[in-house]
Amino acid sequence: MSFAEVHREMLDLFPSRPSTVLDIGAGSGRDAAALAGLGHRVLAVEPTAELRSLGRRIHADRAIEWIDDSLPELRVLRGRDERFDLILLTAVWMHLDSRQRGSAMAGIAGLLAPGGQVFLSLRHGPVPAGRRMFDVSPDETTALGRHHGLDPVRLAEREDLHGRPGVRWSCLGLRRNADAD
Repeated sequence: MSFAEVHREMLDLFPSRPSTVLDIGAGSGRDAAALAGLGHRVLAVEPTAELRSLGRRIHADRAIEWIDDSLPELRVLRGRDERFDLILLTAVWMHLDSRQRGSAMAGIAGLLAPGGQVFLSLRHGPVPAGRRMFDVSPDETTALGRHHGLDPVRLAEREDLHGRPGVRWSCLGLRRNADAD
């Protein structure tokens, strides 16, 4: 799947000027590479060493900073004292349990610059064998975001791009409101 296919519901909300982007759970770097190619400064957070290594190798021509860190704490990032214009969590949020989501949202909100946005994709449907996933509703995620000063800007629903039976996705955009610290 291409970056444009995966994010088609949110593409018009992505920053048009060069911005600071954080891709949490970057995997092998598809999104990070696309955004770096558009002129954004991109930090790719990936806790799996093999995926970080693969991403560095296949996207060596892109200006991406790879970081070994993970949700919900994001200890490395929080220690850097940086703020981001855009934070992506593509197919990540459903791997966190309720307690972890609360902690993670607080950390994510604290990493957003004023007016910054966070885009999350939420997977719904059967959990593959051997995987840890939770069904997370857009309403719960929106309420959690509001609690941390993030206002909803878009909710889109779609079928699974891989055609997996019973799987669908919610794409949610949140923006740090002007009154948030």
